[in-house]
Amino acid sequence: MAIASARHILVKTKAEAEKLKQQLAKGEDFGVLAKKHSQCPSGKKGGDLGEFRPGQMVKAFDNVVFKKPVLEIHGPIKTQFGFHLIQTIYRDD
Repeated sequence: MAIASARHILVKTKAEAEKLKQQLAKGEDFGVLAKKHSQCPSGKKGGDLGEFRPGQMVKAFDNVVFKKPVLEIHGPIKTQFGFHLIQTIYRDD
Protein backbone atom coordinates (compact mmCIF):
# COMPACT_ATOMS: atom_id res chain seq x y z
CA MET A 1 0.00 0.00 0.00
CA ALA A 2 1.19 3.50 -0.84
CA ILE A 3 2.67 5.76 1.80
CA ALA A 4 3.68 9.40 1.51
CA SER A 5 5.10 12.28 3.48
CA ALA A 6 3.94 15.83 2.87
CA ARG A 7 3.93 19.31 4.30
CA HIS A 8 1.37 22.05 3.87
CA ILE A 9 0.39 25.59 4.69
CA LEU A 10 -3.26 26.06 5.64
CA VAL A 11 -4.85 29.52 5.41
CA LYS A 12 -8.41 30.87 5.44
CA THR A 13 -8.59 32.55 2.02
CA LYS A 14 -7.61 31.69 -1.52
CA ALA A 15 -6.03 35.14 -1.88
CA GLU A 16 -3.77 34.49 1.10
CA ALA A 17 -2.76 31.11 -0.35
CA GLU A 18 -2.01 32.71 -3.74
CA LYS A 19 0.16 35.37 -2.06
CA LEU A 20 2.13 32.72 -0.16
CA LYS A 21 2.55 30.66 -3.33
CA GLN A 22 4.09 33.70 -5.05
CA GLN A 23 6.50 34.11 -2.11
CA LEU A 24 7.48 30.44 -2.40
CA ALA A 25 8.06 30.87 -6.15
CA LYS A 26 10.49 33.69 -5.32
CA GLY A 27 12.48 31.35 -3.10
CA GLU A 28 10.97 31.96 0.35
CA ASP A 29 11.42 29.03 2.74
CA PHE A 30 8.35 26.75 2.97
CA GLY A 31 8.95 25.89 6.64
CA VAL A 32 9.36 29.52 7.68
CA LEU A 33 6.14 30.54 5.89
CA ALA A 34 4.27 27.58 7.40
CA LYS A 35 5.38 28.56 10.92
CA LYS A 36 4.33 32.15 10.33
CA HIS A 37 1.03 31.70 8.46
CA SER A 38 -0.41 28.17 8.72
CA GLN A 39 -3.65 27.72 10.71
CA CYS A 40 -2.85 24.01 11.16
CA PRO A 41 -1.06 22.78 14.30
CA SER A 42 1.51 21.26 11.90
CA GLY A 43 2.62 24.84 11.15
CA LYS A 44 4.76 24.73 14.30
CA LYS A 45 6.76 21.94 12.58
CA GLY A 46 7.10 23.88 9.33
CA GLY A 47 3.92 22.30 7.98
CA ASP A 48 5.29 18.74 8.26
CA LEU A 49 2.50 16.14 8.40
CA GLY A 50 4.79 13.10 8.59
CA GLU A 51 3.88 9.84 6.88
CA PHE A 52 0.35 8.80 6.01
CA ARG A 53 -1.53 6.44 3.72
CA PRO A 54 -4.36 7.06 1.24
CA GLY A 55 -7.64 7.74 3.04
CA GLN A 56 -6.08 9.29 6.15
CA MET A 57 -6.49 12.83 4.80
CA VAL A 58 -9.51 14.44 3.16
CA LYS A 59 -10.05 13.42 -0.47
CA ALA A 60 -8.89 16.68 -2.12
CA PHE A 61 -5.67 16.51 -0.09
CA ASP A 62 -5.10 12.82 -0.89
CA ASN A 63 -5.59 13.50 -4.61
CA VAL A 64 -2.68 15.93 -4.59
CA VAL A 65 -0.33 13.88 -2.42
CA PHE A 66 -0.90 10.55 -4.16
CA LYS A 67 -1.40 11.70 -7.79
CA LYS A 68 0.53 14.94 -8.44
CA PRO A 69 4.30 15.34 -8.97
CA VAL A 70 6.50 15.11 -5.88
CA LEU A 71 8.37 18.19 -4.52
CA GLU A 72 6.27 20.72 -6.46
CA ILE A 73 4.04 23.19 -4.59
CA HIS A 74 0.38 22.46 -5.40
CA GLY A 75 -2.58 24.66 -4.62
CA PRO A 76 -4.45 26.50 -3.44
CA ILE A 77 -6.47 23.35 -2.74
CA LYS A 78 -9.82 23.99 -1.04
CA THR A 79 -11.07 21.69 1.73
CA GLN A 80 -13.50 22.20 4.60
CA PHE A 81 -10.52 23.45 6.63
CA GLY A 82 -9.55 26.28 4.26
CA PHE A 83 -6.99 26.59 1.47
CA HIS A 84 -3.84 24.47 1.37
CA LEU A 85 -0.51 24.76 -0.36
CA ILE A 86 0.80 21.21 -0.44
CA GLN A 87 4.23 19.78 -1.11
CA THR A 88 4.69 16.02 -1.23
CA ILE A 89 8.16 15.24 0.11
CA TYR A 90 8.19 11.62 -1.02
CA ARG A 91 5.77 8.92 -2.05
CA ASP A 92 6.28 5.17 -2.12
CA ASP A 93 3.73 3.57 -4.43
